[in-house]
Amino acid sequence: MKRIALLLLIIGLRALLPVLSYGQHQLEVEIINLRNDTGEVLLEVLNPDQELIIQKEGVIENGNSTLFIEGLDEGVYAVRYFHDENSNKKLDTNVMGIPKEGYGFSNNAYSAFGPKGFEEWLFPVQSDTTITLITTY
Repeated sequence: MKRIALLLLIIGLRALLPVLSYGQHQLEVEIINLRNDTGEVLLEVLNPDQELIIQKEGVIENGNSTLFIEGLDEGVYAVRYFHDENSNKKLDTNVMGIPKEGYGFSNNAYSAFGPKGFEEWLFPVQSDTTITLITTY
């Protein structure tokens, strides 16, 4: 009798598994056009309120880096990153505040004078999603 109860419990839990994982998606971020393989990529995922929700570091190979963000709920997000060439964990700038290291934003939202407004960075995640970002120097 205990074996049957245990078997029914296991079957019931397996039936719930898809429900428990519903809404959890993977975001694959492909970063291209990095000028060298030194240092790492530092990436941040933000919610629509511009709050940081995830930070990740990525290795660089052949001028590219691919990072995987697991367990994202369905929703709207933004991504920003920079190529931390000297591994000091900060975006280095010149005396005028212009970045000396590569950087980028989701939707490749650039203008002639830096990033476009935050609203231009936002993109939906409704299933597993891949985005490709082009680095600017």
